[in-house]
Amino acid sequence: MAGGNAIRGSRVGAGPMGEAERGDAAARLVLSYWCANGHETRPSFADEVGVQVPETWDCPRCGFPAGQDKASPPSPHRVEPYKTHLAYVKERRSDTDGQAILTEALEQLRSRGLIR
Repeated sequence: MAGGNAIRGSRVGAGPMGEAERGDAAARLVLSYWCANGHETRPSFADEVGVQVPETWDCPRCGFPAGQDKASPPSPHRVEPYKTHLAYVKERRSDTDGQAILTEALEQLRSRGLIR
C-alpha cells in the first residue's frame, strides 16, 4: 500500500532534537572521586556561584565513600554486625541481674500455682 500517514510514529510538536530546539546546555563541573578500592566516579555538578560540591561521594560500584584525593581516599564506614534482642539485653544486664530476674519471675509463677 503506497499511501499512508507520513507522521506515523511521532508525536505532535516533535521536531529535530538539537541544541537549537532545547537551548544551550548549562555549564557543568566534572570532578573525580576515588574510593578505597580504587574505583573512580565522575559525577557532574552545575558550575554556578554558590553551588556546594560534596567532599565525599558514594561509589556506585562498591558503596564505599569516595574522596577527591586519589592518594588517600576516605576509609570505609565500620559495619556493625547484626545483633539479636538477646545480645542487646546481655549488654545491659549482668549474669547475676539475669538470675535475680529469673528467680523473681519463677516465684511469681509458683505463687499463682502455674508451676511447681
